[in-house]
Formats: sequence, structure tokens, C-alpha cells
Amino acid sequence: MVEIKSISMRYGKTVALDKVSFFAKKGEILGLLGPNGAGKTTLMRILITYLYPFGGTATVDGYDILRNPLKVREIVGYMPESVPLYEEMSVEEYINFVAKARNLEGKKLYKRVNWVRETCELEEVWKHNISELSRGYRQRVGLAQTLIHNPSVLILDEPTSGLDPLQIVSIRKLIRQLAEEKTIIFSTHILQEVEALTDRIVILNNGRLIADGKKDEIISLSGVSQKMVFTVKAEKEEAEEVFRKENLGGWEFVGKVSQGYLKFSFPLGKGREYLVGVLERVFKEKNWPVGEKEVREPTLEEAFISLLKKR
Repeated sequence: MVEIKSISMRYGKTVALDKVSFFAKKGEILGLLGPNGAGKTTLMRILITYLYPFGGTATVDGYDILRNPLKVREIVGYMPESVPLYEEMSVEEYINFVAKARNLEGKKLYKRVNWVRETCELEEVWKHNISELSRGYRQRVGLAQTLIHNPSVLILDEPTSGLDPLQIVSIRKLIRQLAEEKTIIFSTHILQEVEALTDRIVILNNGRLIADGKKDEIISLSGVSQKMVFTVKAEKEEAEEVFRKENLGGWEFVGKVSQGYLKFSFPLGKGREYLVGVLERVFKEKNWPVGEKEVREPTLEEAFISLLKKR
């Protein structure tokens, strides 16, 4: 549905995007992840034909963004992080205004306006001025204007930015529903959003694509290993000195638990049996009581940080 082909972008001497290429399938939710300044918003603005790339191109449902920009705009719905709402209008007036700007009229206009009002749950504030709305309802109005022309591709820039937890859950639910029939690309730097919503993840850093795949593939690519977590009753300084002497690299102090027990995590890079054998020997020699122990899978956050450090 969407294919990005070696897109580059410069602002003077600053490279915003450097030959970025990836695709999004029909019906897929693709998370565009990266730190601030990674190039996410620039890429989305190129996809909606708001910006002209320095090099490369992209296609949306087979239409090239450079040769058929008007057709691409018909297919795409874009929601920027800060939606340009006309605060002096009521929600009803604003949605009708956007619909008419999209050349909707007659029965089609009536049908789409009613659909976004219901889908985006705007009935309670339909007659209210936009200036009176909470941040959550403003986001819903922004999403409604994105959906009014029934686009097959949605490009959402930080769709849950500034929302409270209940509002975030509500927007997530709506995005999942929309993905049943639309391709969705959304950008964020919030890892929980990516884990909760996406089918695939693309990570940008300093304008370059550094990872592309499902969550498990991203974690595998990062090289972050499983960790063994132990709780042990010992003095922190003494335990850390022992771990250093045993060359147990990469261990971390997680925190205090209770009754003098401390929690440490150790990477399983050399294998579970080796690590457990060393630790059990040390704990026996020191006569340190051992509490819980568990294997912890690597998280997307750990993988993300590791990939940023590598690239």
C-alpha cells in the first residue's frame, strides 16, 4: 500500500533523511519510532506531499508522490501532532467545513459526517465550540477531520500526545478498529504505544533507518540477551565486588526488596547454566541466602536503546 524508496531530505547542510526505504502493507499498523529529531515528521510530510524530497520517492496505492500528488492526497488522511483547528467554530461547523473542502456533498457528505461523529465519539460535544474542548476531544476532532474523506491510508503524528491514560486507551481502541480496513503509519517516541498497537516497527535515528521488523525481530537485531534476575541477602558493596572479581560483566543492581534482600540482574550472554553455576557457588561460599530467581526476556526499550547506541 505504501512504499518508500530511498528518500533523502536536507535542510541546508543538515541531513534530515538519508536514503530511507521501507514499506507498509494493506491493513497493517506500522510504528515509526525514533528519538526527537530522528526524521519521523519530515518523512510523513513528504508522504503527504507537503514537502518535496531532496532525493528518492514513494508510492501510495501505486501512485507516485512526485508524479501524482493530488491523487495521493485523496488517498491519505494526515493527522499532525498539533491539528490546526479553528477554535471559533463548533465541532459540527468544523467537520462540515473540512468535508466540503474535500469535495463531499449531498448524501455522501451527510453519511461521512455522521460516521465520523459516531466513530470518534463526538456526540457530546458536537455543538460545542472547539475552544471549549479538552485535549482529548481536540484529538478526536483532529482524527475526525483525518477520516472524513474515507482515506485508505492514515498517517498519524504522535496521535496520543498529551492525553491522559483513559484517553490513550480510547484512541488505541479506535486505531485498532480503523486498521481492519486501512493502512496506518503512526509516529511516536513512546515505546508503550508501539508495543500496544503495531504489527511492525521501523526505527529511525539521525535520519537513517536502523531497524525494520516485528518486535521479536527488532530485539534479535539489537543483540540484547535474556537476563537472569536474582534476589540475595547481602551487603551491596560486597556483592558488587564479588561480581567484579568473577568477571560477570553487564550485571545491574535493580534495587532493594525487603528484609535485607537485594535484586541484581545478569545477562545470559555466556549461557544460563554457566551463570547459575557461578552465582550458586559464590552464594554458597559467602553463605548468602538466595530468594527468588527468574529469567527475564529483553524488552523493546532495551533493544531500542541498544540500537541507538550502535548507530
